Amino acid sequence: MTLTPQPALELFRTCITGDFDNQKQVAAERASGTQVHPFARHINRIADAKIQNAPPRNGFWLIEESYYTYPDGSEKINHHLFFFEEVHPEAVRLYAFQLPATLPMSQLTNDNPNLVINFLSLQISPRFAPAEYGLKAGTFTLNATNDWGNGLRFTLIETINRDRLEVMELLEKDGTRLTPYDTPILYERH
Repeated sequence: MTLTPQPALELFRTCITGDFDNQKQVAAERASGTQVHPFARHINRIADAKIQNAPPRNGFWLIEESYYTYPDGSEKINHHLFFFEEVHPEAVRLYAFQLPATLPMSQLTNDNPNLVINFLSLQISPRFAPAEYGLKAGTFTLNATNDWGNGLRFTLIETINRDRLEVMELLEKDGTRLTPYDTPILYERH
């Protein structure tokens, strides 16, 4: 019996949703004597029901909650609203959306029962152009560079499969790396 390949969008949805952290990576770094990466958690959930007045499209909305604790003990949240759509059988396009001014990032959480976002108040992020994940052998990869002006450049490099997210958010100023580490955060699924 031959299995029919899963469409890229459905496979991507399976890979990207869930709870992830890099506890193993941080534990290994601490054991070696130098923690380089922050302890990081992603809580990714489908958010279709939270978006009102969106035009029908073959895709899904996702809230990505990101929590970071850096080696110096400082903490940061960085939540995002994304839309993903299949562009062909081996590619999924990512759209990052800018939050409305009336919605603080701290309220963009998956468990916020009062969260409703009017699509008409959303704009595609001016800092992150739509980008495509390519699919090969069950793994999605992305390498997307965005020029932020004044010598700033942001590159998102990701490798995603069913069990793991490898995420490198590289920020550079005039060609000098500002991101405090030079390898990806390795998120494992829980």
